[in-house]
Amino acid sequence: MRIKILLTAVALFIAGTAAAQLSPETIAKRENRKNLVVKEWNTDPATKMRRLDRMTIYDDQGRKIEEVEYATYGQRMRSTYEYYPGGKIRQEVEYDDRNKPVRIRKYEYNEDGTKRQQYNYLPNGKLHVIKNFEYIFEDAPQATP
Repeated sequence: MRIKILLTAVALFIAGTAAAQLSPETIAKRENRKNLVVKEWNTDPATKMRRLDRMTIYDDQGRKIEEVEYATYGQRMRSTYEYYPGGKIRQEVEYDDRNKPVRIRKYEYNEDGTKRQQYNYLPNGKLHVIKNFEYIFEDAPQATP
């Protein structure tokens, strides 16, 4: 029982911390994108024929959950997105034109909301490479008179 309570408390803390990291601008953008579907069309100037180029789908919290890019033959690629409770991307999967996974990325974040690690997986689920993020703030160069 204690372990369940502790795990629940930790999960709520992490969710609250991650949510606090979202800027007011991000929150406002998401508010405007709730349950939105955006379709981008290409129009041939000679024939006036329209062709769907890209479709982006947002969930009820205004987060991008799917993006599909089209070619003349149909779907060229599709990406799906999953999020941590606080709103940061947890996983991104890219699919090819046959809807088979070609790239899988999972993310971990620092306490301040910056990316800490990105795990890149092969389509078979095997870990391929781990990318670490390092943030170095340097003094701005001094202007010379």
